[in-house]
Amino acid sequence: MTIEEVGDDHTKDGTVDLQGNPVRRSIRGRWKACSFLVVYEAFERMAFYGISSNLVIYMTTKLHQGTVKSANNVTNWVGTVFLTPVLGAYVADAHLGRYLTFVISSTIYFLGMLVLTLSVSIPGIRPPECSTASAEDCKKTSVLQLAVFFGALYTLAIGTGGTKANISTIGADQFDETNKKEKIQKISFFNWWMFSIFFGTLFANTVLVYVQDNVGWGWGYGIPTLGLAISIFVFLLGTPFYRHKLPMGSPFLKMTRVIVASFRKANAPMARNLTQFHELPSIVYERKGTFSIQPTKSLRFLDRASLKTGTTDQWNLCTITEVEETKQMLNMLPVMFATFVPSATVAQVSTFFVKQGTTLNARIAGNFSIPPASLSAFVTVSILVSIVLYDRVFVKITRKFTGNPRGITLLQRMGIGIIFHILLMTIACFTERYRLKVAANHGLIHQKGAKLPLTIFVLLPQFVLMGVADAFLEVVKLEFFYDQAPESMKSLGASYSLTSLGIGNFLSSFLLSTVSKITKERGRGWILNNLNESRLDYYYLFFALLNFVNLLLFLLVVKFYVYRAEVSHSVDAKEEEANVMGVEENK
Repeated sequence: MTIEEVGDDHTKDGTVDLQGNPVRRSIRGRWKACSFLVVYEAFERMAFYGISSNLVIYMTTKLHQGTVKSANNVTNWVGTVFLTPVLGAYVADAHLGRYLTFVISSTIYFLGMLVLTLSVSIPGIRPPECSTASAEDCKKTSVLQLAVFFGALYTLAIGTGGTKANISTIGADQFDETNKKEKIQKISFFNWWMFSIFFGTLFANTVLVYVQDNVGWGWGYGIPTLGLAISIFVFLLGTPFYRHKLPMGSPFLKMTRVIVASFRKANAPMARNLTQFHELPSIVYERKGTFSIQPTKSLRFLDRASLKTGTTDQWNLCTITEVEETKQMLNMLPVMFATFVPSATVAQVSTFFVKQGTTLNARIAGNFSIPPASLSAFVTVSILVSIVLYDRVFVKITRKFTGNPRGITLLQRMGIGIIFHILLMTIACFTERYRLKVAANHGLIHQKGAKLPLTIFVLLPQFVLMGVADAFLEVVKLEFFYDQAPESMKSLGASYSLTSLGIGNFLSSFLLSTVSKITKERGRGWILNNLNESRLDYYYLFFALLNFVNLLLFLLVVKFYVYRAEVSHSVDAKEEEANVMGVEENK
């Protein structure tokens, strides 16, 4: 093998091994490494959704909490789970790197799962049993029992902060975007990545939920804990094959420097000549496996941060690339804000959609009854079917009219998802009105715990539509925020998608508490412990209207959003610069 051949085999994106040495693409990365990550994600998603899917039922039946309190406890915890990745992304990008951050976080994650399993299994720590239909009549859970249970839940949440923010980015790092073949393989990776998520989620929503409702919570939480242990073991097995990117400094510090420098030079005369702005030589970026970014016209006030004024202090002078990276992250914020309301809508699946199911006839055949939380499996199946139809049919048709390889843009796809959110909450409203009508006709409105003579599958349309909405919105959010983030801030970009879900869940808690309080003060409350006495239909209609207003705001955001140039453009620009320099040297 010649020296040239060996050189060509090395990656060009700055990836290294754990010792910091350049890596060969034939030995590390690509599907050889990603196969371990895909298996990890399937088991980890099974573990996570094995806890979250049925959590509202555990809180009402075992912790004896009311409707509003249990729903808020679920959404507050889920919100924390999806917000901690911001911290995980910071630690990975600024200090430890993605691999080490992930390993430490997964250990914390497992410890949280282990204590959680013990808290539902060991007498004394486990909450007291209660056979009455009303939570108010049950013996209260002790402070110690609550402390152990919620302490384990939030320990788990801290652990997920370092795993969620980095695992998908570690996967993306296994493909060198400067190589056309690997760039195509990267798209395939994300497809299999989503499939592994759906597979783990489907298993959790069917098998694990059934075990929890019919066998016991000890087994129901013990199996996902074992699944998490297997997932971590599989991830560690793949260590010799992973490519790694070195920490490139805190993205928050970099962005703060740009903003501070811009304000410090707010009164400085603006230059028009590009040479009057600070930038590093191309060779500096090449050594890091990154690329400089050309100046853009958006957020031009920030350009002052790279304006040369005689001082070289890092809080007064930044590079053009640092300015453009900050612009890219700030440009995505309005898009993220516009996804908060749909994310709050998603939170209804694991709370009120499941609670509705507890009032309906869940029997299918003989003595077999479907657990209410298992209806979430239809969301997963709906997503899978929708993605296949989208890729095989929708994209091929729209591509002929738009010329876009994706069929439609990422933001257009997200907009369609928001429209589906409006539709599904409207249908959920009418379904709930029908459920309340059946309760009234059979005189069951004031009977707590009474099952209505109405099949649980009447809720199926809202679960299926949620899957369709997720296929358009939630699936594409990760791709959008990762794709649009600069190379040095990919972990932070990926965390934007999770932050959207996190804040959406906290928004759901805020809206539920506010609506519940206001409606109780004005007479009949919309959300009561007895759903047959509640007006959940009004609450769902409120969400439909909220999503409609949000759609209008989203359209305004889309109108002004400018997509960032792809990495390949930077590569082409670098090659063109090298060719020009070569020509000049030959003159």
